[in-house]
Amino acid sequence: MPLYGKEHVDRYLATDGAEGHEWNGDVKALLLTTTGRKTGEERISPLIYGRDGDDYLVVASKGGHPQPPAWYLNLVENPTVTVQVGADRFTAHARTATAEEKPRVWSTMTAIWPAYDDYQAKTEREIPVVVLERR
Repeated sequence: MPLYGKEHVDRYLATDGAEGHEWNGDVKALLLTTTGRKTGEERISPLIYGRDGDDYLVVASKGGHPQPPAWYLNLVENPTVTVQVGADRFTAHARTATAEEKPRVWSTMTAIWPAYDDYQAKTEREIPVVVLERR
């Protein structure tokens, strides 16, 4: 059974990503730390990721829910985030992929997790791809 939610975050942090970086067989997950837009508290989310050159990509799908995930709303409010990939922890600038970038980075992410196409089909909301640029 793959790790999920708080258990995933706890094991990832405790093992510097030795447990939790590889997730659900053949995908990789990072930890994204955002600052709560209402509370100012740090929030950590494990997310499937891809790469676009030196940048990391994550998808704000929330499984096709009509509302975006809280972590996305947080980074829109405060785009300075912390990312952990395995044992590598760094500060990044988070931004939503532009309309020009979106088809390319969306196809990168659906190649990793094909269900993103199903999630998009379930909602009228345009599901964003977030680009994480290391600082």
